[in-house]
Amino acid sequence: MLTKKGKYGLKAMVHLAGCPVGEATLVNDIANANEIPKKFLDTILGELRNAGFVFSKKGKGGGYSLARPAHEIKVGHIVRVLDGPLAPVACASKNSYRRCEDCADEQHCCVRLIMLEARNAIATVLDSRTLAEMRALAGKDEVMLMGQ
Repeated sequence: MLTKKGKYGLKAMVHLAGCPVGEATLVNDIANANEIPKKFLDTILGELRNAGFVFSKKGKGGGYSLARPAHEIKVGHIVRVLDGPLAPVACASKNSYRRCEDCADEQHCCVRLIMLEARNAIATVLDSRTLAEMRALAGKDEVMLMGQ
């Protein structure tokens, strides 16, 4: 499940994707436009900055901007930075795999197998779609969407 942190982070990134390239946007502007608590958004943008998704600039003309073009940023990468692995259970994760203590036969575990299928379906969508495509889904930009 996508947390509020993940949801707010995606909203903020879509907002930044709509700003002129290289122009910094104030946290207050992003927060107000997307109904995100400013203090929470400060924390989220700090994590995204540390992960290399956004730049920050202090002082006059300061704020946040995307570190790369929106068409190069995959939605799945943002979600993983903010919310962690996509898998609903650790034994179905590719990058954060951890065997379940209560599982006698992992290869035939029906819970693991269905959760692995769910993880793969989620990853297929989120890792194939970009921030630019998310923005286009909202009708804010004209970008060719996959499958259309």
